[in-house]
Amino acid sequence: MKTELSFLSYLMKPKNWWLPFFLIFTVSISGLIFIGYQTYSEAPPIPDFVDSQGQVHISQSDILAGQEVFHRYALMEYGSMFGDGALRGPDFTAQSLHIIAESIKDFYLIESPKEVRPLEIAGIEAQVKTEIKLNRYDPETNQTHLSSAQVFAISEVGSFYQKMFFDPDFHEAFKPAGYLTDTKEIEQLSKFFYWGAWVCGVTRPGETYSYTHNWPYDPEAGNTPTASTMLWSILGLFGLILGLGAVMYYYGQFEQLSDDYYSKGASEMVTEAKLRTFLPTPTQRATFKFFFVAILLFLIQVLAGVLTVHDFVGLTNFFGLDLQALIPVTISRSWHLQISLYWISACWVGISFFVLPLLGNGEPKGQLKLINLLFGIFFVLVAGSIVGIYLGPKGFLGGLSRWIGHQGWEFVELGRAYQYMLLLVFALWAVIVYRGLKGVMDKTRPWELPNWLVYAVVCILLLLISGFVASPETNFVVADFWRWMVVHMWVEAFFEVFTTIIVGYMMVVMGLVSRQAVTKVVYLAALLFLGSGLLGISHNFYWNAKPVATLALGSVFSTLQVVPLILLTLEAWRMQRMPQVLAKKQEEFGRSSLFAMPGVFLYILGVNFWNFFGAGVFGLIINLPIANYYEHGTYLTVNHGHAALMGVYGNLSIAAILFAIRFLVKPEVWNPSLVKISFWSINLGLALMVVLDLFPAGIHQLFTVMDKGYWFARSQEFIGSVPFQTMTWLRIVGGSIFLLGGVLPLVWIVLKSTKHLKPKSPLASGPFRKERKSPALN
Repeated sequence: MKTELSFLSYLMKPKNWWLPFFLIFTVSISGLIFIGYQTYSEAPPIPDFVDSQGQVHISQSDILAGQEVFHRYALMEYGSMFGDGALRGPDFTAQSLHIIAESIKDFYLIESPKEVRPLEIAGIEAQVKTEIKLNRYDPETNQTHLSSAQVFAISEVGSFYQKMFFDPDFHEAFKPAGYLTDTKEIEQLSKFFYWGAWVCGVTRPGETYSYTHNWPYDPEAGNTPTASTMLWSILGLFGLILGLGAVMYYYGQFEQLSDDYYSKGASEMVTEAKLRTFLPTPTQRATFKFFFVAILLFLIQVLAGVLTVHDFVGLTNFFGLDLQALIPVTISRSWHLQISLYWISACWVGISFFVLPLLGNGEPKGQLKLINLLFGIFFVLVAGSIVGIYLGPKGFLGGLSRWIGHQGWEFVELGRAYQYMLLLVFALWAVIVYRGLKGVMDKTRPWELPNWLVYAVVCILLLLISGFVASPETNFVVADFWRWMVVHMWVEAFFEVFTTIIVGYMMVVMGLVSRQAVTKVVYLAALLFLGSGLLGISHNFYWNAKPVATLALGSVFSTLQVVPLILLTLEAWRMQRMPQVLAKKQEEFGRSSLFAMPGVFLYILGVNFWNFFGAGVFGLIINLPIANYYEHGTYLTVNHGHAALMGVYGNLSIAAILFAIRFLVKPEVWNPSLVKISFWSINLGLALMVVLDLFPAGIHQLFTVMDKGYWFARSQEFIGSVPFQTMTWLRIVGGSIFLLGGVLPLVWIVLKSTKHLKPKSPLASGPFRKERKSPALN
């Protein structure tokens, strides 16, 4: 018991926090630098492919030109490369690899002068694998030598993709027909795909497996799991058990703390009476436009998702209008992804601005102008990029598409010019937050909540810079590393920390917990998310042509990512008791005990629920290398993505909207019943989409991968099969509840609020004015 108390005492003292933070941060950054170094030093080459006569059949320039075509027409929003991208179409690397295997086999069968016996067929099949695996790359000349069968395979790959884009009756036809019409561009595209297949099949120098660890699974091409894939899966589980043990031990220590520890020092709970006396400051009232735009973008994003799903089931003709031709899936899916980032960002920026006057000492001069300037830039960015995402793949922007159209990367769809505008928005965000909090930031107490908010916003800004490193000529494997440096580091590291901070702030302002208790939770969350999240990026690189060391890091640290989520879930179930605990105390002191924000609190609990299931459980089942080897680029990834992104960040963003509006709008027009309906509809609808479609479809697709190969599980034959189509249709059940019962009521709440905003006051008024300088709020 003595040891336990001393350990708990150690955790309670912020002065002891430097050592664990420094150690974890040093290890994580060192690991990232190592992965980055290996990305460049071990990247597969982009060679010229020549035959025995020295004739060039595919040049390096052809491959890079094909890569540019792939991005210009946003084909990553239709299919995928190395498993990264959309699932409406094939994985082009897996598809091309299988075409090559079949073509080489056909070449030898055609060459045979007599009827081929079964034993000879077995020999040909072994020869196919040998030719695919044999690495004939010469680094001195940057040339790869082709056999006659491989020359034949190149022509077959080219012919296949000409049919895909020109023949509407082809079994793998691209829809809508006529999306690509330039035969030269399609030829370049096919050569880029051939290079991707070569990377997946040919043996990495000095190893016995391909650059992608023999991914994708295709026994006909000689691609089966490696020993390292299985070994590091076992070691990853070992690390998970140790990590869970540490969490249980930690939580056991904190179980010694009573509810009084969390509520001691908290401000008075937010009641209806307190809300009636509150008048927003000018900057707080100015945040309403962020939430107004956010809720409209949320509606547009959902409708774009509906249109995308309709493309899967072929239901695209309405009243004689062919929506598939008007808005191809490459565009509707781009909107669905990019707008999700926009509306969530608008909410986070808005809520951070809203709490600044409650936490800081007054409003700095010029703060309102800066907030309005940021909103103006953000508005132009969103409107311009949405239009550009449509015009770019349609071919209306020509060479400008990359700048003001579509960059062609999943989750980084917006044109490069708009990406610079986003960087400016985040820079202004950091400046405004710092100006609002610098009066209460104490250099002697670097772990306090105001400091954490500034740290998180600055890190989100810095990570966006990673998205500017790659160019159209950068090796796809290297460029994808920098894309994941933005996407993964945001979503699985700093966004998680920001989530914890914002939830903590809302809990503090609502009077449910003390600042000291939240500070400790934020510190621990940051420690664990940075420890597992930074190196957890490796699981995105299992099959993206990285060496085995990256596989090893990913297996251990990606598995550990579930640990902080479990810890936060345990803390959440403690926190959910706080309104009842504090209500009893309020009554004891003769105060009003009517908690004014049960709807907001519901959404915060939703964040923690989906943090565990969406990000934690659904992430864990696909993160082990041996599971991910078969699962990568299937609907189990889609299942994890929807449950985590909407479940965690979506619920948090809606909580932020309702939290701010509760203060900004006159209490008499608030409709708590409608808020509850929206909460249960959104979360029940999301759960039904998972249960009826995303999860079972993912399991079905996973089984198909293991049974017939990855190429088949991504084929149009599979996508159009009765089981897959049936499950896709069933998504309508959850989707309808989500949209009609969840999204539309939220839109109505926000739109109605525009007519009932409170008048602004120079300072936060009522009881909040007294508390602004109290420890409970800063």
